[in-house]
Formats: sequence, structure tokens, C-alpha cells
Amino acid sequence: MLKIEMSYRAILIIALLALAVWLWLKLWTIILLLAVAFIFMAALLPYVEWLVQRRVPRTASVLLLLFAILAVIAGLSALVVPAMIDEFTDLRDNLPEYARDLEVFLDNFGIEVELEERARNVDWDEIISGQAAVDYGQRIAFTVLAIFSVTVLTAYLLVDSPRLSRLIYQFVPPGREPELERFLQALSRVVGGYIRGQLLTSLSIAIFTLVVLLAVGVPNPVAFAVLAGFVDIIPIIGAVIATILPTVAAFQESPTQAIIVLACMILYQQFEDRFLVPRVYGQTLNLSQMVVLIAVLAGGQLLGITGVLLALPAVATGRVVIEYILEKRQELVTPPGPTGEPLAPDTDTKEEESGK
Repeated sequence: MLKIEMSYRAILIIALLALAVWLWLKLWTIILLLAVAFIFMAALLPYVEWLVQRRVPRTASVLLLLFAILAVIAGLSALVVPAMIDEFTDLRDNLPEYARDLEVFLDNFGIEVELEERARNVDWDEIISGQAAVDYGQRIAFTVLAIFSVTVLTAYLLVDSPRLSRLIYQFVPPGREPELERFLQALSRVVGGYIRGQLLTSLSIAIFTLVVLLAVGVPNPVAFAVLAGFVDIIPIIGAVIATILPTVAAFQESPTQAIIVLACMILYQQFEDRFLVPRVYGQTLNLSQMVVLIAVLAGGQLLGITGVLLALPAVATGRVVIEYILEKRQELVTPPGPTGEPLAPDTDTKEEESGK
């Protein structure tokens, strides 16, 4: 026989854990949106406080900042979406011809492939109509709803940030307020620094892509530059997308232009990975490439593209929490060091010198 005895406290803890798991499974979408809203709040809060210090009401500051961001995103989307539709239409109508050009180009290097026949057999109706169109429509509707929800949550958090701060400090034991303040500042520095650093890297790749495509003569250079800035937000995968799409568009003009664009984009990715990112982020993230890769893969497996986007700020936040725990443990286990020489008597040196 196996006899198990449990205290009422243990039973209560297990029941609370089970309730927490059940709530997480039921409300994980809302929790995810709230986490994204907190990330944007940490990034935008310094700018809101800057406006408040200049006597702009907090609510007006938040609305002004959010409307400006949404206006920029809407304007950039208006540049990208029509151009991408035109590129897709051109690719669909002329795919066999492009495939034949690619066959001829690869044949010069001794590579024989049959691409033209495969291009003619592509069933575009199956790709862009029927169930696929319904799925894409649902994803777009869900994305729009998620963006609206995150925007509203971020606005509420920014407006109520002083009240939220007071609420958090009510649960802090007396004398521990400076410790909590340092911890929150570290979290804000990591999350907000990541967002602001990402904006700089996205702007950098957008400008570089625009210059390259204008110099080579690729159609719709502004749209591809803006798209490169958007996809650069996605770790690892974004670099591939930002390279492939302009290269495909350049190949529609000539293989030579495609090679130039591909070489320039690969060189820029090396510049961004080895020079720009370490200097933009500095010690903000302080994550190794292996940790970044594992975090991105795990986030994509768990939450798809949303998990990929949240992987780095989540891991960086976890690093701050772990460093805080280790620091507190070090303070507990490290005995105070000697204040003077090991064999010296416990007397005040200044008093002895004054006595002399």
C-alpha cells in the first residue's frame, strides 16, 4: 500500500497551481497581448514622461504619440502593399519566362534544371483562392484585431503608469523600495533599449536597401526598402526575407542586377551582425548567438511569428531576473569582508593618531 499524507497548506498550493495552469490555458491569448503591451509601454514611457515634463497632459501625450506611430505605420503600409501586389501579379503572369531565364543563367555554370515546365504547372487558383484565401483573410483580420487590442492596452498602461507604479509599491516591504526601483529600471532599460535599438537597425537596412535598389535600377525601390525595415524586426528569418525579395525583383530585370543586389545585401547582413548590432544594443541584451537561435526557434514553435518577435525581449527580461536573483543570493552567502588588517586590533586608527 502507498499512503500519502498532505497538509492543508500543500493541498491549497497544489489547487492554486492547478487553477493558475487552467487560467493560463484559457487566457493565454489575452496574456500574450498584455505582455506585448507592456513591452511597448516600456519603450514609449520615456517619451511620454518627456512630454509630461513639458506640461502636456498625460492623456494627450499618450494619444499624440500613439497616433503619430500609427500614422507612420499606415503610411509605410500604403507604400508597401500596392507595390507588393504589383510584384506578385507580375511574377504570376511572367513566371515561365523568368524560369526560362534562370535556366539559361544556371546552364552557364553547368547546372541543368527544368524550371520552366514546373512554372507552367503552378496552379495559381489553388494558391490565391478558395480555402487559402479564407485562411489568409482570417489571419489578416486576427492581426488587425491584435494590433488594435495592443494599441488600446498600451494606451491604458501609459496613462495609468503612475497609478500602476503606486499599486506595485504597496506590496513592497518597507525599506525595499530602492531595490525594486533598480530592478524595474533594469527591465525598462532592456526592453525599451531593445525596441529603440531595433528601430535604428530597421532604419539602417531600409536606407541601405533603398540606395542599392536605386543604384541598380530595380522597380519599386521605396516599397522594398520599407519592407526590409519591417522584416528586419524578425530575428534571423528577417535577414533572409530582406535579401530574397529584392533579389527576386532584381532578377526580373536581369540576372546581373540580381547578383549585385544579392551580394550587397549579404555584405550588409555581415555588417549589421558584426558591427552595427553590437554597437546599437551594447550591453542591453548581452545574449550569445546560440541563445538567440534557441530562443527564436522555441518562440516560433510555441507561438509562431508572435513567438519569434517576443523571443529576444523575453529572454533578455529573463536574464535580468536571473541576474537579480543571483545578486541577492550573493549578498546573502558572502560574509562581510574585513575592514582593516587581519591581525590589527579593533581600534579606530584616527583616534589612535589623534591620541599620539
